[in-house]
Amino acid sequence: MKAETTPRIHILFSVILLFAIILVGRLFFLQIVHGQAYQEMADSQYVTSVSNIYERGSIFFQDRRGQLVSAATLKSGYIVSINPSIMENPEEVYEKIQKIIPLEKESFFAKAAKEKDPYEEIARRVAEETAFTVRDLEIPSVSIQKEKWRFYPAGKAAAHILGFVGYNGDVLSGRYGLERYYNDILTRTNENLHINFFAEIFSNITDSILKSDNSREGDLVLTIEYNVQLALEATLAQVMEDWSSESVGGIIINPTDGRVYAMASLPNFDPNLFQKEESSAVFSNPIAENVYEMGSIIKPLTMAAALDVGAVTAHTTYNDKGYINLNGYKIANYDGESRGVVSMQEVLNQSLNTGVVFAEQTMGGEVFRSYMEAYGIDKETGIDVPNETKGLTDNLKSGREVEYATASFGQGIALSPIATARALSTLGNGGLLIEPYLVDRIDYKNWGSKKTYPDEGVRVLKKETSEEITRMLVKVVDDALLGGTVALPHYSVAAKTGTAQIADPREGGYYNDRYLHSFFGYFPAYNPQFLIFLYNVNPKEVRYASQTLTSPFVDLTKFLINYYEIPPDR
Repeated sequence: MKAETTPRIHILFSVILLFAIILVGRLFFLQIVHGQAYQEMADSQYVTSVSNIYERGSIFFQDRRGQLVSAATLKSGYIVSINPSIMENPEEVYEKIQKIIPLEKESFFAKAAKEKDPYEEIARRVAEETAFTVRDLEIPSVSIQKEKWRFYPAGKAAAHILGFVGYNGDVLSGRYGLERYYNDILTRTNENLHINFFAEIFSNITDSILKSDNSREGDLVLTIEYNVQLALEATLAQVMEDWSSESVGGIIINPTDGRVYAMASLPNFDPNLFQKEESSAVFSNPIAENVYEMGSIIKPLTMAAALDVGAVTAHTTYNDKGYINLNGYKIANYDGESRGVVSMQEVLNQSLNTGVVFAEQTMGGEVFRSYMEAYGIDKETGIDVPNETKGLTDNLKSGREVEYATASFGQGIALSPIATARALSTLGNGGLLIEPYLVDRIDYKNWGSKKTYPDEGVRVLKKETSEEITRMLVKVVDDALLGGTVALPHYSVAAKTGTAQIADPREGGYYNDRYLHSFFGYFPAYNPQFLIFLYNVNPKEVRYASQTLTSPFVDLTKFLINYYEIPPDR
């Protein structure tokens, strides 16, 4: 008898335990996960209810310690509305409310005159204390309703990354940036929030959670480091002011895994006030959507390819006459001057067009093209922003020597800034093509977090090639960049400037007085944690990138070294 009872007790205990686990789990979801929703139900006891009050997931920056900083959230306030169909004395109502909330008189009476209209809003985004003061007037034709709206605490910071929420027809949704790219994650369905408390507890778990439409709902935690983002934007703003530039932009990325610490372009906008912008063109993200002929920062990619196939070494020499003729075109150095017999190291030090063409021709045009394609310049990077644009590289498919030659020093092909930063990362990270990304993890509403684990990358260059081109670029900084005056004695920095003519889309060819300046560098050079890429479109009364972007690059480098407490490497 005793032996028969024991299994029954075990079964009963198991059932009770399972029930307790289900009960605790459901209470967790009700009180923690849906707690805010039930708070709003309580609020509805005091104000007129509004169906489907706006909800949306949050976006967070991080600081260097991993602490979260709000990037996009919701702000609460109240709508004050009138019911003209039952309003008896509009003048009296206006006078009473005007003492609490400033109202535009003409607009108020125009709305109050709609005698058959039961609902007209007279004020929005009203603070709670003010709204409740209006409520306490107890005017039958006046109501208050709770509302929420998207709010970006950092204002313009990272505006092109975040985008904003706006109406798409009658529906609020993400329109640009991460708000659009991850709209399905950030959108809230607001389903089943107002059912009976005990019915919720005892509802079937499979139906209510596992099969729910909101299983993908979550918050975004970005790779963007808030203080680094602010430093980049402040630096770009200073560049734009100093040189009256048409536009500027920059990226700070980990070249080994693709993690983007900061990304910005100017002019930008305030996503809290996007309705005030005169043109929607400012909302698109030039870092991923625009392409530019980048100029001489492409030279290290060409040189690395030639090193990789053994066509040249750093010590290989050629006779620089200052120009060469190809397919009826004259290609000259930036100053038109000859240097005589110089090495490949001096080609980078002095940024010689003829020298990099020598490297391209020595390896062969088709080999050169295959490497450029391996760098991914004709493909999207896969970064998580909408509307990414591929590079314009058709010139490489022509088979003409002159097209290979101009592409070798960054003219005749156009790349997006993010594609450029990715390609340049191969030089310092051991030769791997990585995928840049902006979202570190997704914290799902119901089911924990999903962390981004970057791929190892696709090999483009031998590790030895990466080390050699890095050594050459360190020498550029130590010996040649502004005469070696900006070298950091205790840190190895690999870098290169670029100056490109801007194409004239109307007349063809290039402008004689419009340039795009670019600059990239990574450090500590032989184990890089950061790659900085900067560009400057049409700065006024200055020709070379070394003049406009060297100091900003050095300032950002010193900031990152100090902020992240990077130990010296030499």
